[in-house]
Amino acid sequence: MQPEETPATASVSPVAPISARLWGMLGKSGSVVVFLLLFVVMSVTVPDFLTTRNIQGLLLSVTLIGSIAVTMMFVLALGEVDLSVASIVAFAGVVAATVITATHSVFLGIAAGVLAGGAVGLVNGVLVARFKVNSLIATLAMMEAVRGLAYITSNGDAAMITEESFFGLGSGSFLGISYPIWSNIVGFVVFGFLLNKTVFGKHVLAVGGNSEAALLAGLPVTRIKIMVFVLQGLVTGFAGVMLASRMSLGDPKTSVGLELGVISACVLGGVSLTGGVATVSGVLVGVLIMGAVQNVMSLMNVPTFYQYLIRGGILLLAVLFDQYRRSRRRV
Repeated sequence: MQPEETPATASVSPVAPISARLWGMLGKSGSVVVFLLLFVVMSVTVPDFLTTRNIQGLLLSVTLIGSIAVTMMFVLALGEVDLSVASIVAFAGVVAATVITATHSVFLGIAAGVLAGGAVGLVNGVLVARFKVNSLIATLAMMEAVRGLAYITSNGDAAMITEESFFGLGSGSFLGISYPIWSNIVGFVVFGFLLNKTVFGKHVLAVGGNSEAALLAGLPVTRIKIMVFVLQGLVTGFAGVMLASRMSLGDPKTSVGLELGVISACVLGGVSLTGGVATVSGVLVGVLIMGAVQNVMSLMNVPTFYQYLIRGGILLLAVLFDQYRRSRRRV
C-alpha cells in the first residue's frame, strides 16, 4: 500500500510559480511593454510619426499633463483624487497675467500664479484631511469654484500680457530642448526621488495603503494629506503659469477636461486608484502613451468627437486593468 502524499512531499506544479512570476513582471513593466509595442506599430503604420520634428512636438504636447501627473501620482497614492487641476491651471495663468500687467514684474506674476495654485491645494487638503470631505466631492466643488474665480479675475475674458520677457519661459530652449520639456525632466527626477528615496514618499504610500494602520503607527496622516494637496496645487499653478507663457495670455477657458488626461496617464502607469501603489517610471510611460495616441489621432486627422471616444475608452481600460491588478494581488 502506497503511503499518502503529505503536503511536505507533494509535488508542486511549476505552472503556479511561473504564472506568478509572469504576473509580477506584467505588473511592474506591463505599461512599458504596451508603450514599446504601441511605438513600434505607430512608427511602421503612421506616416511622419517617426520624424525628429514630430517627436519633438509629441514631447512638447505632453508637458502639461506630465508636469501635473508627477504630483497627481502622490494624490492617487494616498487613495484620493483631485479634479480641480484644470481649473487651477486656468486660474494660475490668469492670476500671473493680471499681476504682470499690473506690476510689470515677471517674477511677481510667476510667484502669484504658483501661490494661487498652492492656496487652492491648501483648501483642498484641509477639506479632505481635516474636515473628512470625500476628495471626489471636495475637488469637484473646487473645480467649479476656481474656474469661476478665473473668470472673475479676468473679467470674463482672456488676460493679455505685455511683458515679452515672460514669453521666454514657455518658448525658450536650452541645448536645443524647450524649457517646458526641461521642466518635465526635472519634475520626474525630483518627484521620483521624493517618492522612492525619502521618508515622506514612504509615508505617502503607507497612508494610501492603510490609513488607519498608518495612524496607529504614529504617522501624521492629516498633515501628510494636506502637504500632498498643497504640493499638487503649487506644481499645477506653475504648470498654469508655463501654459500662459506659451499662449502669451491667461485664458480662463483653457484646459477643460485636463484632469481626466492626467488621471488616465497615472492609472495607465500603474498608479492604483485605491492608493498605496505608485511608480514614477510607470507614470512617465503613461504620459507618453497618452501623448502618442493623441499625436497619432492628430496626424491621421481623426475627427474631434472620435478623439473623445478613444480617450474615454483608454481611461476605461486603464481603470479595468487597475481593478484586475488589485484582484490578482488578493489571490
